[in-house]
Amino acid sequence: MIRLHVATLSVLLAGVTLSSQAQTIQVNRENRTIAITATDKVTAIADQATLHVGFIAYGPDSNTAYANGSKLSNAIVKALTDAGVPKDAIQSENQQIAPVQNYQLDKLTEAQKAQRQFQVNQSWTIKMEAADAAKALDVAVKAGANQSGQIEWGFKDENAPETQAAAKALKRAHTQAEQMASSLNAKLGSLLYASNEVQPSGPRPMFRAMTAGPAAMEKVQPLAINPREVEKTATVYAVFAIE
Repeated sequence: MIRLHVATLSVLLAGVTLSSQAQTIQVNRENRTIAITATDKVTAIADQATLHVGFIAYGPDSNTAYANGSKLSNAIVKALTDAGVPKDAIQSENQQIAPVQNYQLDKLTEAQKAQRQFQVNQSWTIKMEAADAAKALDVAVKAGANQSGQIEWGFKDENAPETQAAAKALKRAHTQAEQMASSLNAKLGSLLYASNEVQPSGPRPMFRAMTAGPAAMEKVQPLAINPREVEKTATVYAVFAIE
């Protein structure tokens, strides 16, 4: 939470009590204030993306599944780095080797079941320029990342849109306070206190890559992915003096 304090706070507060835990307005004859809660938002096209890529590999036993997973894991990371993705931008998210549950094998033939007794799961996150997300996803999927596609859109400087949203909300609060003061035949005075809280963005859907042979995948064009517009919302609590 961002807290803004006016330099002359101690002189203007009079009967207003503000604590670090909560904002409490004491109602008495000396306390001439208006408290406003206002919300506003800003929207902008994301300039940064966090891409999730991963895979599932199988084997008839744990050692074979691990070997298959290791081969696929290293192939995916190599393909990404060969495509220009910095190695330190590829960060491990999850990895696991475990038996395949019976319900996952119900629709398979006996031969297929025998080859899918164990599975290896691994995933990474890749932070990059928003415009590069489609290319990175294409490279990873063609290298075998068959559980990939979730993208979280954001900004290189998260403070910029948050500050803009807070400023708009504070301006809205000031306008509302002026209207209230006018209805009371009073004049709006100085801002005594303000705080704001930025609301987080919601989750994004995940894309599950289709299984295809290497030769077929090489001919497939990257998905048409465009950076999306991200909304930042701020709610401001402001206390103004009235004269």
